[in-house]
Amino acid sequence: MEAPEKQEEAVNYRTKKLAGTVNWGTATVVGVFAGLLYGGSKEASASVSKDAEVLLKLGSTSDKREQHRLMRDAMEKRFLRVTRGSLVGGIRLGMFTAAFYGLQNLLADSRGVHDVYNVVGAGSATAATFGLIMPGSFRWRLRNAMLGSVLGAAICFPLGWLHLKLVEKANEGTASEVSDTTETKSNIVAAVET
Repeated sequence: MEAPEKQEEAVNYRTKKLAGTVNWGTATVVGVFAGLLYGGSKEASASVSKDAEVLLKLGSTSDKREQHRLMRDAMEKRFLRVTRGSLVGGIRLGMFTAAFYGLQNLLADSRGVHDVYNVVGAGSATAATFGLIMPGSFRWRLRNAMLGSVLGAAICFPLGWLHLKLVEKANEGTASEVSDTTETKSNIVAAVET
């Protein structure tokens, strides 16, 4: 007589991802790249006025070596400005998106539901935190934190509501697809069993 084999069940320690929650890592990477583009383009457009100064200096000298040196120095400075602007912009926006989506996922995990209040809480807390780290006196920072908290909640409420409505619309299509596949599977299982 053969002994029945024991099947080991795999234990999943991860919590089930709620519908509508955003992948924190992907959002952070997108935020970093968007910040890189924004910071670099902002500094590149600001460099145009500084290039005009270099052209004025070029017109005042007739020495070709001096003109070449001025152009090279101007290009090096512009490159460094744009690079620094890109890095600073990428770090700032990356930190903001990481904090926002991290808090949003933390709230959704701890509350067990993904709703507008998670988005509002994350937006308010993130804006308040970034208001505190702005330069200025302590009173100025507290003012920025309070203003950031209110504006973060005010901006995130309609965006969170819109996000949830879009997730509901997307889930309507997947729910009908899932029910169709389960019916097909049950028909196949019935055909195989007979």
